[in-house]
Order: sequence, then structure tokens, then C-alpha cells
Amino acid sequence: MTYYFAIAGFYIRIIFDNNKYDIMDLIPSFTPFKIENTPTNESFLFTLTIDEELSPIEKTKLKLIRKFDTGNGDTAVFHIDNGGYQYIIANINKVQCCLLQTNKDFSNCHCALNGSYMNWCFGLNNALMLIFAFASCKYQTLLIHASVVGKDNYAYAFIAKSGTGKSTQSSMWLQSISGCELINDDNPIVRIIDNTPYIYGSPWSGKTACYRNIRMKLGAIVRIDRASENSIDKLKPTEAFASILPSCSAMKWDHTLFTDLCKTLSLLIEARVSYILHCLPNKESALLCYKTVKSQTE
Repeated sequence: MTYYFAIAGFYIRIIFDNNKYDIMDLIPSFTPFKIENTPTNESFLFTLTIDEELSPIEKTKLKLIRKFDTGNGDTAVFHIDNGGYQYIIANINKVQCCLLQTNKDFSNCHCALNGSYMNWCFGLNNALMLIFAFASCKYQTLLIHASVVGKDNYAYAFIAKSGTGKSTQSSMWLQSISGCELINDDNPIVRIIDNTPYIYGSPWSGKTACYRNIRMKLGAIVRIDRASENSIDKLKPTEAFASILPSCSAMKWDHTLFTDLCKTLSLLIEARVSYILHCLPNKESALLCYKTVKSQTE
């Protein structure tokens, strides 16, 4: 069967023929993004075919790029001699859950899922997030690691190292500022359209089940820095670039993809929406932040 989804204005297609599991049981977070009818006169950002017979590429045709820790598992990345990539996605217990093979621009992908039901869920979700991040790079799009709240049709994204206050700042806004809503708590999508930055909800929201098919203008990106008192500063362009880049899903070893990412990031920085919030995890920091960044939209 073929399934269609619309995410951040892009159409994606998944081909899945399996009697063991229903695909929507494997990726329930995609339900708000599912479309019932085949898009007409539209091209797909990518097609993923789930193929149980898929085999690893011969080692003589591969070059290991690196293995990296994703925080909830390990992923090994190999370059294929035809220009594409092979990924082996393992969970936190080092169990291999997914074999993924892509062409050079990630428009055509195949994967095999392994192990238990939970392993299939983990492998498929991670493969889809990875493919989306890299297939969309050339379209002035960034998948970022952030927590996002919306207020009065503008979205405000909080970035930081894991465990240092992104979700806490979102919670402070939701508790202290009337009319705020959570847009995504882990992996929102930023797009530049006609030189205007927008932020979208996504099917990937970490431990918080917030999977919203929604778009808002981006009001600000705020890096959270724990401090003994609250203060906020607007970042200079070079500071903003260094602040946001670590939060972007990137393949620095792929020159084309990384160049596209940097071009998009430069356009985002030109919008002058980047701040750093030195703060305590309290209501006062949220109010200070909101008062400052709100002026960006007025």
C-alpha cells in the first residue's frame, strides 16, 4: 500500500506492504499529517519503500563516514560509491532496528526494519526524521532541536544543549503568559519562504506528545543559558550563526547538503530574530523574554 503525508508544506510518500503491522500503528505521530488522497500535480520530497528483502551494500562499495550517538541510540553512516548513503540505526541497547539506503539527494529511499514491534517503531521514526532533514535542505528548510511555543500567530523557539532548559522555558511561558500554546517540544521545522522565516510542527517531538500540523511566523530563536540572574541580549550575526548551527540536523561531511544548510541559516540570521537568554528557571525569565522578543513582531 502507498501512504501520503504533508509535512511543513512538503508531500512525502511511503510504500509499505506488510501483513505483520499496520504502518499507522508504527508511526502514530504521523496521523495529523496523513492525507487520504494522492496529491495531484505535486512532486514528492521523498519516497520511502519499506522492503523486508533489502540487503546491506557490499563492503567494497562502502566507505564508513562515522558512527554517532543520537542520544537514544547509535547510527552508522556509510557513503555508497554511487553517491548515496547507507545507515544502520540501532537503539539504546545497540540492537540494529533499521537498514536504510538512500540516493544522493534523499529523494528515493529504501529501508528494512528488524526485531520487535518497538524496534520497528524506533527504526522507522528515526529513518523518516533523518530522510526529511536531508531531503529538505535544498528547499531552505531546517530541522532543528528546539522547544517551541506559539503566541498571537508567532512562534518562539528555545534552543540549548539537552537538559539545560528548553522545555523548562516553554513551560514557564505556558504557565505565565496568557494565550500561549505548545507547538513542538523537540524537532520543529523552520522554512524560509519569500525571505520570511516560518516554523512548523512536526511528527517528531521527543518525550512530549505534541504532533501538530501547524505553521506560524517565526518570532524569535532564543538560546537558553543558565545563569544566576535573568538578562537577555540580541545576538550579532556571527554569534547567531554559532548559536543556531549546533541545533540543526546536519551532515557536515556532505558538501552539497552542508552548503545548502548554511545558506538557509544565513537567510534566517538576516531576519534578526536571534537572542540569548541568561536565566533562572522561573516565571520572571519567561516574562522578560516575552517582553523583549515580542517587540520583534511589532
